[in-house]
Parts: sequence; C-alpha cells; structure tokens
Amino acid sequence: MEDIGGHIEREVGSWEGVTTHVHRFGGTEFRLGRRALGHLHGERWADLPFQRAIRDMLVETGRAQPHHVLPETGWVSRQIRSDEDVAEVIELFRLSYERARVAENVRDSHHLR
Repeated sequence: MEDIGGHIEREVGSWEGVTTHVHRFGGTEFRLGRRALGHLHGERWADLPFQRAIRDMLVETGRAQPHHVLPETGWVSRQIRSDEDVAEVIELFRLSYERARVAENVRDSHHLR
C-alpha cells in the first residue's frame, strides 16, 4: 500500500515540467522551473503559495486554511487526514501548477517581443 505522501508525490511529480526536491524544513517540495508550487510535510500537511485574493477564496470556501505558520501571507495549508483530503491537496497543487504554467507562458511571450 502506497503512503499518502508517496501518492501525492507520484501524482504531482508526473505533471509536465514538475520536479521534486527536499524541502528546507523537511518533506517534499514541488517546482515548475524555479517557481515553487508548494510542499508536503510528510503525510500531515500541504503548504501552497497563492496570490492573496486566491488564498482568501480558498480559505473562505473551506478548501484550505491560512498557512499554519505564516497566516498573514498568500500561503495556505491543508491538513491531510482522509482520502478526501488527499484528493483536495492534489487539486490545490493542480491549481498552483496551472497558474505557474500561465505565468510561464506569459513570461515566454514577452521574451519573444
């Protein structure tokens, strides 16, 4: 049986361009290029960066909570306690990934001008 962290790491790490790294406070960090998509702290927590407006929407709708250490930033945290939480964490990483891909495409189009 695959552990929770391994399942999330396998899924998120399979997306085009995503690399995995050891996070400086432990756990696994996911990146697209140099941009951090977020990280896992073992099988208990996921932390992801968003713009403040997106962070506020995620918190307001109950999909995430303010970051457990830096609650006044755009970062969110999601505690992982169930299969439903695992699915939601993967969806949050997908949102972070899609935003990073859009930013990458915008940056690349500006370099072509």
